[in-house]
Amino acid sequence: MTHQPPSVQIIGVPLDLGASRRGTDAGPSAMRIAGLGAALERSGCRLASQIDIPVPSMETRHSDSHDARFRDEILAVCVQLARVTQEALQQGHIPLIIGGDHSLAMGSISGVAAHYRAQQEDIGLIWFDAHGDMNTPATSPSGNIHGMPLSHLLGQGDSALANIHDICPTINADKVALIGIRDIDANERKVLIESGIHSFTMRQIDEMGIHRVCDEAIEIVTTGTAGFHLSFDVDGCDPEVIPGSGTLVPGGVNYREAHLLLESCADTGKMLAMDVVELNPFLDLKNVSAERMVTLIQSAFGQSIL
Repeated sequence: MTHQPPSVQIIGVPLDLGASRRGTDAGPSAMRIAGLGAALERSGCRLASQIDIPVPSMETRHSDSHDARFRDEILAVCVQLARVTQEALQQGHIPLIIGGDHSLAMGSISGVAAHYRAQQEDIGLIWFDAHGDMNTPATSPSGNIHGMPLSHLLGQGDSALANIHDICPTINADKVALIGIRDIDANERKVLIESGIHSFTMRQIDEMGIHRVCDEAIEIVTTGTAGFHLSFDVDGCDPEVIPGSGTLVPGGVNYREAHLLLESCADTGKMLAMDVVELNPFLDLKNVSAERMVTLIQSAFGQSIL
C-alpha cells in the first residue's frame, strides 16, 4: 500500500484583539511571504485550498469590558474558527492555523476536540509557551484574552469562551503538557498549580534536557487519546531565535531544541493539528522570525535532516 503524503490546510487568523501590542494580525501574511506553502510542499505535504477567518479591526470596535477586552469579537472569531477547523478534519486535512494572538486557540482546539468527540475519542494538547495563559477574567491583571485561552479550554472563566462547540471542558487537564514556561503572573501560578496539567518549566528543560521533556510530554498527550493538538507560541523560543513577538521573555528554548520538539511531534504520526501564534512582523528583523518559523513548521510536518 502506497503512503499518502499528509494534506495540510493552512487557516489564517489575523487576530490581534487579544493582546496589548498591535501587529499579530500581520503574522499570517509574514509567514506566507516567507514561503510557508512552498516549504510544506518541499517537505512532502499536499496543500489544500487556504482559508482566512475574517477578523474585525480594533479601530472599528469598542470594548466595554476591562476584564476580558473584545470578548464578543474574539468569541465570534473562535466560533467560526472552530467550525472551519472541524470541517478541515472531516475532509481529511491537517489544520495548520497561523495567527494572530493566542486567544485563537480556544477556537482551533475546540474544533479539533469536537471532531474527535463525535468519534468518542479525546485529544491531548502540547502547549508551547513562555507564559501559562491560565488567567481568567477574574485574575487577569490586563484583561487581555491572549493570556486566558488555556484556562478556558479547561472549563474555567467566562462561560461562553469555555463552551465553544458546547464542550466543557474542551480538553482534560491530565492530557495537557505545557512546555517552556518562565513568566507566570502571581494569581495565575495558583490556578496553574491547582489545574492538574503537566508543566515543564525552563528550569526543568535545563535539568532534564529537551529530549526527555519531549518524551514525557508526548507520553502524556498520546496515552488514551486519538492524538494531540500542538499550540506553538513563538515566544516559547528565546528572543535571539524569534525576535518578532510582542511578548518576549529571555531565557527560552533555543533553535535546535525547538526543532527537536517539533521533529519528535512529527515522529509520533499523531499530531492532529497545529497553531502558530504571536508572531509580530512589525517587531521583527527583516522577517527573520517568520522565515525561521517556516523551517520549524517543516519539522513539525515531517522534514528531517536525513
